[in-house]
Amino acid sequence: MIGGISYSSLITQLFMGLQIGLVYVLLAIGLSLIFGLMTVVNFAHGAFFMFGAYMGLFMMGLTGNFWVSLLFVPLATGLLGLVVEKFTVRPLYGRDLNDPLLLTFGLQFVMVESVRLIWGTTGFPFDTPSALTGPVNLGFALFPLYRIFVIVITVIIIFLLWVFLEKTSLGLIIRGGTRDSLMVRVLGIDLSKVWFLVFGIGTGLAGIAGVLAAPMRGVHPDMGIDMLIQAFVVVVVGGMGSLKGAVIAGILIGVVVSITTLIYPMMGEVIIFISMAVVLLVRPSGLFGEEGLLE
Repeated sequence: MIGGISYSSLITQLFMGLQIGLVYVLLAIGLSLIFGLMTVVNFAHGAFFMFGAYMGLFMMGLTGNFWVSLLFVPLATGLLGLVVEKFTVRPLYGRDLNDPLLLTFGLQFVMVESVRLIWGTTGFPFDTPSALTGPVNLGFALFPLYRIFVIVITVIIIFLLWVFLEKTSLGLIIRGGTRDSLMVRVLGIDLSKVWFLVFGIGTGLAGIAGVLAAPMRGVHPDMGIDMLIQAFVVVVVGGMGSLKGAVIAGILIGVVVSITTLIYPMMGEVIIFISMAVVLLVRPSGLFGEEGLLE
């Protein structure tokens, strides 16, 4: 026992924090990829998260198969991201940083209101797939099988993304572009095509985060707003444009929120912002961010 809290409850809450944090990571990586390469603060990212949940709900109703939904959602959300990049964001490249920020901020409301017109204002439950229902005995406590699945699938996605960025020539171009886009252009590489792909990958990650979170949170038009705020906190704490920072900060924030909720529930929603303030006071660029990136 620690302060009246059993060890099993504490460890269970740590697992819960890990699962929550990894969902943050999926969203934050997409934000970091887009910002790190394109210097675009994508305020519509939460709407893509919400869109992914609704696309998963749509495919579940159409096919009744969660696994089909899981494959379909990142493709559909990534495709929408490609359309958005080409026709709305691309014309703003080279302009003031606030221009794409304001554009994506407005796009978020367009997407949310469009969903309300199509599916209504009330939310929908998203059934956990039958193969992933029930608890798993971890030895110290019972933990929902679906949440373990979310942890495993998210780790796999992060690993595959790491392999793509670290071990492929296109990944090398993306990493090079985040550090010195001018030098990449001098080498004769068309960065506009890379931006196009990265925006699609980033929004696709937001979509799959949405469908993974749907059985735990339900599906409703405003579900992306809170997640967007939390994802931005993770990106800021980890450092704008840093993928390593997004992963580490996402897990840390998830664990801190989960443990705080167990010890003092009233502080559960506030501790994420206190954590951000503390980190920024000590290191204004975030844990792994580069100074001057927004200048």
